[in-house]
Amino acid sequence: MKCTNSKYRNRKRRRRRRKSRLRIIAVLICLVAVIGAGGVGIYIYLNPVSQRVVSFEKEQYDRNLYQGAFFAQDLCVAADDVKLEGFEDEDSLHAAGLFNLDSRSVVYGYRLYDRLFPASTTKIMTAYLALKYGNPDDIVTVSEHATDFRWDEVTCGLQAGDQISLYDLLCGLLLRSGNDCGTAIAEHISGSEEAFAELMNTEAQNLGATGTHFVNPHGLHDENHYTTAYDLYLIFNECVRNEIFMEIISMDSYTGTLTGADGSVRNENWVPSNYYSNGTTEAPDGIRVLGGKTGTTDQAGCCVILYSEDMENHPYISVIMGAGDKNFLYQEMNRLFTAGITG
Repeated sequence: MKCTNSKYRNRKRRRRRRKSRLRIIAVLICLVAVIGAGGVGIYIYLNPVSQRVVSFEKEQYDRNLYQGAFFAQDLCVAADDVKLEGFEDEDSLHAAGLFNLDSRSVVYGYRLYDRLFPASTTKIMTAYLALKYGNPDDIVTVSEHATDFRWDEVTCGLQAGDQISLYDLLCGLLLRSGNDCGTAIAEHISGSEEAFAELMNTEAQNLGATGTHFVNPHGLHDENHYTTAYDLYLIFNECVRNEIFMEIISMDSYTGTLTGADGSVRNENWVPSNYYSNGTTEAPDGIRVLGGKTGTTDQAGCCVILYSEDMENHPYISVIMGAGDKNFLYQEMNRLFTAGITG
């Protein structure tokens, strides 16, 4: 009987020692996580088990630490402004950038991270979500709300009760820059503009566009609706990976088909709003502009983001925000092309 009690007491002592070790290991894990977050390593020797736990936790922490670098490995990244000989910083511009997609480098960057009003360049995010969560063949019924715009706000001629494909809405959105197309897309994807704006912000964060906040799908002015030149690059860079997006922004015109509530069919012709695609401005020799997206409001000024290639088909994204007028916008874009690509 005495022997049995002794064995019992020994087992209890061993269990207590195991529990004690586990508590020590748990404390060490917490210490490594907390102090390691400040960049300080802890090297404590208590026993071989605790050493292995510390090593494992440190390894896992370091892996998380470098997730940002892994995320950005296919992106053009710059911590601050990037100078470009032949294209000096312009006080008359809000921001500008030129990104070499092949070398993953920022050729030029001016106020890339300043929060600015994007105007209709917003619509690249609307198009991105339409292509991600919708089907181009979807038939959308246009609501009354989607036609509620002022006479001086750009629309594509949608009428309440119209039925139109999502593809045609995307063409109207990206070429003509129809605000009515933006609202119709938002309601189709998320049920309301408000719910769609929440989705826009979630997806912007997922793309790394942390300086962005959207409140609508079209970019009409709102103090709480803003982005940065760099965030526009991030969003556009994701968009141009989509063949349908590239197909649309490369068009020189498109004829949309709408079926009215009474069953009548009518057509609307939409041409691109950017001056290169509609023939108003020519790019410098050696540059081919495939397409892009414009945006203009009093508060945002004149903005444009473009996808271009040089003579050897090397791709670039360029963005200018806040030009005083459209002629100056494209004059500066041509200067940027010349200095950063062909110069």
